[in-house]
Amino acid sequence: MIEGTIKSRVVGVGLSVERTVFAIVDMRGTIIAQDEFSTTDYPNVNDYAAHLSESILKLVEDNGGYETIRSVGISAPSGNFKTGCIEYPPNLPWKGSTPLAAMLRDRLGLAVALGNNAHVRALGEYVYGAAHGLRDFIFINIGHGVGSAIFTKGKFYLGADGFSGEVGHTCLVHDGRLCGCGNKGCLEAYVGTKGVVRTAKEILERDPRPSLMREREIKSPHDIFRCCEEGDELAVMVFHEVGIQLGIGMANYASILNPDALVIGGGITHAGRWLLEPASHSFEEHVFHNLKGKVKLLISILNDEERDVLGAGALAWEVKEYSLFI
Repeated sequence: MIEGTIKSRVVGVGLSVERTVFAIVDMRGTIIAQDEFSTTDYPNVNDYAAHLSESILKLVEDNGGYETIRSVGISAPSGNFKTGCIEYPPNLPWKGSTPLAAMLRDRLGLAVALGNNAHVRALGEYVYGAAHGLRDFIFINIGHGVGSAIFTKGKFYLGADGFSGEVGHTCLVHDGRLCGCGNKGCLEAYVGTKGVVRTAKEILERDPRPSLMREREIKSPHDIFRCCEEGDELAVMVFHEVGIQLGIGMANYASILNPDALVIGGGITHAGRWLLEPASHSFEEHVFHNLKGKVKLLISILNDEERDVLGAGALAWEVKEYSLFI
């Protein structure tokens, strides 16, 4: 049987702690249409799934119709591609294991693939971004949480249960800061959003010098970055300390896996040289000596929203086609 038409579009969904962005993406990676809503407005996951499904349907019907859509891909914190579930997320209000892929599949009547946001973002980098053409790389995403994905010999390594790459929950400091996962001393507790803000507060407490950070409300690394740009020495010190810690975490990772490159993405990269220069120096200082000068440190060339929906769109092509309406 010769098929008369091919479904040439997918829907990519980027679910983050604060926002959910979703888009129609064609086979060439062109974003046809896009919309978003606040994740925090839906503390009940059933309400969230219902609203997301309705929003996807409206976007699709307004842009070419349902018959053009092959499948849906979702990028989610603590997402597991093998189970299609969001499993015990430390930064989302939904507790336990949530079968979000199945919930959307039942509502939309289409195949749905769900993956860990770091894995999906790495897929976006591999297909469309800084990792294009690389066979062995690590993608590290730094935002509220710190996740990563291992890409080796042109394929993802997911691990036995789909949880590979949780570098944010490796121990950086023995008996250190309490992490959202319940353990102490995790890398995420130092270089994730809350960790960076906490470092700023600790520096202000121990160093009496004047600082713009004392005069402003510091809620995010971006607030600290703005102080750096205005010449605040203590703000520069914050990113210097965070950069050293990030460099150690990346060096440990690279020493184990020997990748061609580490690709860094997420909101913290907007701190630019204030963070990346000390991180690079720290990396070279701590990485296994046979790898010094050989592992590239690359910054994502995709903005956060593009990376999420393009990566999720690429993931959607990986799932077997299914439709209630065939």
